[in-house]
Amino acid sequence: MTATTTKPRRGKRAYDGPTAEEKLCADLVALMEQGTTPWRREWQGHHRNLLTGAEYRGGNPVLLELGAMLRGHVLPLWIGGAQAKAEGWFPRKGSTAARILRPQLNKREEETTNPATGEAETVLKAWTSYKVVPVFNAADLVGTTDEHAAALAERIAAIGQTEHREPAARLEAAEAALEAWEVPADHCGTLACYVPSLDRIRIPSPEAFTSREAFAATWAHEAIHSTGHSSRLNRPLTSPFGSQAYAREELIAELGAVLLCQRLEMGTQFENHAAYLAHWVEILKEGPRTLFKVLSQARQAADLIAPEAPATDEEEA
Repeated sequence: MTATTTKPRRGKRAYDGPTAEEKLCADLVALMEQGTTPWRREWQGHHRNLLTGAEYRGGNPVLLELGAMLRGHVLPLWIGGAQAKAEGWFPRKGSTAARILRPQLNKREEETTNPATGEAETVLKAWTSYKVVPVFNAADLVGTTDEHAAALAERIAAIGQTEHREPAARLEAAEAALEAWEVPADHCGTLACYVPSLDRIRIPSPEAFTSREAFAATWAHEAIHSTGHSSRLNRPLTSPFGSQAYAREELIAELGAVLLCQRLEMGTQFENHAAYLAHWVEILKEGPRTLFKVLSQARQAADLIAPEAPATDEEEA
């Protein structure tokens, strides 16, 4: 995925502040600098647009999940500023937006020479770029009038009534999906890991974890690692501990697991050592291009294990 980081111009003076892409990176850096266990959170539901009810797709559930963790939100409902304004809703003073990526299809005609005939011809090239878009959580909105406030409360109540399975049923379904993944898991020992040479996952029995959710979330993390095998997405999996490449793969596995846990409707229960977080912060400080690449790789990994349902015309990207 690509995104522009050119500083916008306002009037005759160049805008010298951070771009939207840089603000997105800064959000994630801030989350990782909060502490050693940032990904501990009950599953609150699929992230959806407050107005349309459409689920956010692609890598956006990761960005919204992390944005919710950073801001302490429990409502998985979001809306763009312009959408909210049109309904008479505004973010309350002091609230900050999370950021998602909106895909944009680009097309351009290019003149080229046909190698077979030597004749000039026009070729249509198409590619997708991504625009960073701020969205506000429903909990941060207020109505400009009593009528608008009542409409907001009604909308939150109505869209929050989507039926969800009981936690036990969700967890059972999640473990069944992980069990169905093509890489077998051996439930033994005291260490959770993926062994590329054997193409197998090793994970302690559920009793070794603080909860069944923690067991499943750790399994999801190792399953994401396994998507990097040379027969699948072919990511570097044998880099030495402490290297940037090792930290990058761990970040892909962590973000991919957050996304996978969202798709499988279970909470995130990962415990991360401060050393990992320090490496991840350095990776994200490389800039937006690195973040978008890592996020794309995390999404591709989750897609192998639990593909998204086909999008409808009304759904958010």
